[in-house]
Amino acid sequence: FVDEALLLTYYLCCIVYVVFTASSLKQVADINLNINMDIRLYILLVTVFVLPIGLIRNLKYLVPFSFIAIVALTFGCGYVLYEVFDDLPPVTSRPVFNGFDSLPLFFSTIVYSMDGIGTVLPIENAMKKPQSFLGCPGVLNISMFWLLAFYSAMGFFGYLRYGDETAGSITLNISSSVMGQVVKLAVSLNVLCSFGLFLYVPVEILWRKFEPNVPKSRNTLYYYSLRLILILASVVMAAIVPDLEPFVGLVGALCSSTLVLFFPPIIELVTFWEDEDYMKRWRVIKNLLILLFWLLILITGVRSSLARIIELYT
Repeated sequence: FVDEALLLTYYLCCIVYVVFTASSLKQVADINLNINMDIRLYILLVTVFVLPIGLIRNLKYLVPFSFIAIVALTFGCGYVLYEVFDDLPPVTSRPVFNGFDSLPLFFSTIVYSMDGIGTVLPIENAMKKPQSFLGCPGVLNISMFWLLAFYSAMGFFGYLRYGDETAGSITLNISSSVMGQVVKLAVSLNVLCSFGLFLYVPVEILWRKFEPNVPKSRNTLYYYSLRLILILASVVMAAIVPDLEPFVGLVGALCSSTLVLFFPPIIELVTFWEDEDYMKRWRVIKNLLILLFWLLILITGVRSSLARIIELYT
């Protein structure tokens, strides 16, 4: 079941990436070319770019794309923060709490944005000193601290700047200036270059299941056929639901929450249940509270995201 959850999480992320890239391209084209095409046409255009990247099999060939993605994202985030802090309204201009109806999507989006569980073990296994990964403070704790600080700052000041007009991705809120359009293209480039990495996880999970039944003489053909099918299917599904915000919430509520909030406490309870020295009462209560929180996000998040999608397309 863990494999299925990982597969669904990372594959839905690929779909979100396609939608995000198409949304950014549409904004740039609408402003600079004065055309107003349906976003689904841009999704088809994105296929031209994700196909060659998605067909790369060896991770080492994705390293240059990852470097380009990091540079583009750093540049994009820097300019976004510049625009956010330009003419920032007072804190009192925004409501402290926007109602309970928005909480499910809020929690789902947070879980989605913080989800990196699929890369935890590979990073730890590749480290020269794996014990430093989970130590105190440890690589994981330090990286999560800065990640949480950055996300919190971007979320707080981003909403303070744009209010209820904040889009599913804040890059869609920046101005229509030349630099603003360059940033949108840069962040889209980051997403495109990351597509191959996110597709790698579902491909490897599915290939492990299919490979024993594949003739060795056709191993390569079947492998690349699987990649091609997954890429084209992600484009088709993105075209069916080309709205970013509820899609991100659905991924967070359905998949990311299960990986982050369901499996860890369950595994700890099952593994250490008979170890009385380790499994103190507070650990049991902690794990039960995490599971209740997971159930809350799963039910409310999926319901609100699906309702939003149905409302948009009916």
